[in-house]
Amino acid sequence: MPFIDKSKILILATHGYERSELRVPLEELKKRGASVKVASIENEPIKSWDKKDWGDTVDVDLLASDVKIDDFDALVLPGGQMNPDILRHDDDAMRVVRDFVKSGKVVAAICHAPWLLIEADAVRGRKMTSYISIKTDMKNAGALWSDEAVVTDKGIVTSRNPGDLTPFVNKIIEEIEEGRHERRAA
Repeated sequence: MPFIDKSKILILATHGYERSELRVPLEELKKRGASVKVASIENEPIKSWDKKDWGDTVDVDLLASDVKIDDFDALVLPGGQMNPDILRHDDDAMRVVRDFVKSGKVVAAICHAPWLLIEADAVRGRKMTSYISIKTDMKNAGALWSDEAVVTDKGIVTSRNPGDLTPFVNKIIEEIEEGRHERRAA
């Protein structure tokens, strides 16, 4: 079981990610000693959405097409409406999500990012939460949806919105330190 200060975490995002949902996990996990890399579908800085308008950017460390999941202990998927909607149509991004789910490693998705888990066919029969506006999408895909700050099912962590970031990050750390989780593949 890896300690957080020895873990390697991948954040997968593209333009339109909710600023706080990428920045808070990035900064908090680094603060706790984790090595954190950002992957995207383009090799350029990606622009955030900050509440009601475009925000700042974050640098991309590697392309989704180059991600080797053996190099990481966990995957974090920030939300925002645009970011997961773009990623779920990208074959390389979806390969990353599916491979992480299949591996038993921690997968954490917040806000609209569970759309990626739906696309990966990874929600059926699992306890999950999400942003309220995709609750029906989650239920229609077979998730056992509940309105809670953070829900975990065998190493898959989901949260609702930026107000849940503290318990979301804390649960990511807890799940990483538990190690791999036995679960059905996506």
